[in-house]
Order: sequence, then structure tokens, then C-alpha cells
Amino acid sequence: MNVKETIRSIPGWPIEGVVFRDLTTLMQNPAAFAHVCDVLCARYKDRGIDKIVGIDARGFVFGGVLAYTLGIGFVPVRKKGKLPGKTIRETYSLEYGTDTLEMHEDAISFGEKVVIVDDLIATGGTIGAAVKLVKKMGADLVECAFVVELPDLKGRDRINGCPVFAMVEFEGE
Repeated sequence: MNVKETIRSIPGWPIEGVVFRDLTTLMQNPAAFAHVCDVLCARYKDRGIDKIVGIDARGFVFGGVLAYTLGIGFVPVRKKGKLPGKTIRETYSLEYGTDTLEMHEDAISFGEKVVIVDDLIATGGTIGAAVKLVKKMGADLVECAFVVELPDLKGRDRINGCPVFAMVEFEGE
């Protein structure tokens, strides 16, 4: 299955000079969606993972399926103010300002083995903040998993020391 062919590229969105990688077309394709979920499940099924951390919003889609299939817990990481109850937070830099991610303070226990899942890694700001949240909880961060990586934007550099798995790369496009 060529997953890359199922991802729509939209030039000039959200701003000129950017090519947006739209994974909704992949998710609408039953064979492609199943393939991606199957690859992720096969990768983590025998690794003793305790929790999947999914980043809002598409990380919820892939991470939710992965947690369900593995029979383990799912932990949502959301933008500030979207989770009820007590949270921990991490602020990160954007091109024009900052943003903040939150996770429930009781979502992960010390020493649990965790995989963070999101649809795409670009500049690494969001995943970098999520990694810091997971580490604050004392978890054993096994890997960060993505469907797509844009390696030219060097997002891996913002999560030094954490292994990265990406199924598809879009370089220099």
C-alpha cells in the first residue's frame, strides 16, 4: 500500500509558501486507514506499552485506534483550557507567539511505558511540548510515532533523545 499517494497536498494553505499535507483523504480511504493502523499496532503490540498519548486532534484518531487495539489506556493532550479537572501544562514557541498544551495530572503513572502518537511532525513545537509533559509525569517514553514527517523542517531536533517512527516522508516539496 502506498500511503503517500492517499495524502492530499494543498499548496498555499494556510499561507503562501506552505504545502499542507491533508490526512483526511487517507482516513477516508478504508484500505489506507486500516494499513496505517495495522502498521502501528504491529510495531507496538509486543513492547509492553501501558498508555498511548494522542495529540489533539488527528493524534486522537490514530492513537485511539492503537490504544483500543492494544487494549491499553488512551491519554489526550489538548490545547489549554479544553480539559476539565487538574492539568499540567507546557508552553511552546510558534512562528508568531506561543501556545500551551495540557494533560490531566493523573493521566500517567510514574514508570509507565508510553508512546506518543500524532498525524504529522513538522517543526516539532507541539510534539516537543507533549514530550515534556510525558517526562514531567515520570513515564518511560518509548517512542514518538507519526504517519507523516516533514524532515526538512527538522522537528526531530526539538525532541532530542526520543526515538521517532514515521511511516511517510515528504521532503523538499
